Amino acid sequence: MKDFAARGFRNVGAWILGRNMFGPIRGPWPDESWRGWWGENPVYHVPVFVLTNHARPPLVMDGGTTFHFVTDGIVAALARAREAAGGKDVRLGGGVNVIQQYLRRRLIDEMHLAISPVLLGSGERLLEGIDLPALGYACTGHVASPLATHVVITRLQDQ
Repeated sequence: MKDFAARGFRNVGAWILGRNMFGPIRGPWPDESWRGWWGENPVYHVPVFVLTNHARPPLVMDGGTTFHFVTDGIVAALARAREAAGGKDVRLGGGVNVIQQYLRRRLIDEMHLAISPVLLGSGERLLEGIDLPALGYACTGHVASPLATHVVITRLQDQ
């Protein structure tokens, strides 16, 4: 199952994150002191495009990560991420609402879900209100392990 984790970072040229994945600050940025959850050397090491309603200058971090704050929507963020990725993959890091928006627009090519028998309490439902087959998605792989079941969902062509 470590293969799924490694595969998720292989050939990634850019990331897209929702604002909440970057930090806990809501509304306008009070200042530029918040620099993310990860310290000065975030795990990404590629350009990261953060969806937000509030502009902020790019934030350059150690290790090759630069956070770009995108205020003109998911399609614009994807176009910028694809350009920055230079032919490599763009990884969508969440949160739930961001993933739902991209699924509804059929902009996700492949999605890996790890389903684990752990109760985490309340939260958002990833697939609520989304009819994956109607959108042209299918389960194209699954692997069970003692700790999780890994499911691969792929957007079918010509749908």
